[in-house]
Amino acid sequence: MDAIQQNTLSRWTAEQIALVADFNGARIPLITAADVAPILPEFQLWDLWPIQHPDGRTVDFNGAEGWVIMAAPRDLHPDARHDVARLRLLTLRDGQWTDCGFLMPEGHAPGSREWAGSTTYDAATATLTLFFTATGRRGDTGHSFEQRLFQASARVTQSGDVLTTHDWTPCVESFAADGVDYVVVNEGVGTPGFIKAFRDPFHFRDPKDGRDYILFSGSLAQSDHAFNGCVGIARADGAGFADWQILPPLVGAAGVNNEMERAMMRCVDGRYYLFWSTQAKTFAPEVTTGPTGLYGMVADSLMGPYMPLNGHGLVAANPVEEPEQTYSWWVCHDLSVIGFVNHWGMKGEAIDASAPSYTTQFAGVPSPKFRLALDGASAKVMPL
Repeated sequence: MDAIQQNTLSRWTAEQIALVADFNGARIPLITAADVAPILPEFQLWDLWPIQHPDGRTVDFNGAEGWVIMAAPRDLHPDARHDVARLRLLTLRDGQWTDCGFLMPEGHAPGSREWAGSTTYDAATATLTLFFTATGRRGDTGHSFEQRLFQASARVTQSGDVLTTHDWTPCVESFAADGVDYVVVNEGVGTPGFIKAFRDPFHFRDPKDGRDYILFSGSLAQSDHAFNGCVGIARADGAGFADWQILPPLVGAAGVNNEMERAMMRCVDGRYYLFWSTQAKTFAPEVTTGPTGLYGMVADSLMGPYMPLNGHGLVAANPVEEPEQTYSWWVCHDLSVIGFVNHWGMKGEAIDASAPSYTTQFAGVPSPKFRLALDGASAKVMPL
């Protein structure tokens, strides 16, 4: 085993989470009716990410940005959207979204659903490479929670604000869960928030060594606790995003939290800032429950060790009066942050999947952006 694989697991602990009770930082601004106008009325939309250069900068397509977003028909119950999710391509110019259709052709992905990931772009060849989560198997019932990490590439052309992908390569499994460090996720049934994770691949090119890595959300195979989320990592040992070698996890939350979702990395002033999204309901019942929010850690090298930002990890939380209004945040290269509007305007009503408000108050649209200010081991929310 070479030196880069000998990283020691950094832990997100119950003692750290307990410090969240003293959090007095700025909260994510309150969502209003003006923020929830549907951009695609026939679809509910959630996890989203921009097309990026390999160094993490958002690609400029002649003044427009390309975004990938998970989509499902608007008339479904919000919890059912995960069973039919597909990736859709949009552009964003001056605050206006333009729909470009589904990202991949029907039936191209090896799963029955297409879940979140990331996308990098080679401007010299106009080639997009998609890293994504294939959930279930093509042709299955659409209800399993099996998760595998795949990648595929396509050429991109542009006409006005419409991007078109074509000449897709076959989907290739990037790497598989090993059952040693990471749980092999092949559950047939489960409840969102309490299933195991092997998903959300995030491409990261380390500016210090120039090598390509994938971060992902996983579950610790060496923990028998029901709440055992982690952030995993793999390294490409071949050219062209090939020969991925899965490495031990960077951060683990055994006994603390079940899901460290949408894990991603940004380098700022020579430091490595690791971010993830977590819901209040995914904290273990025996520990202090943190709010639904964006969390993070910082290290001086990619392999750690990592220390929680602000002493406890919480970076940005929903307002106290609307604790579930937004979720699944993406930290852009410029430290602007976007997520999606979840259950907003609840006005103190409990979140209940059987209540009419669960559907009427689920927005399913991109949320307004805010910005992060980072200073060493501290992070806070700032106006955009």
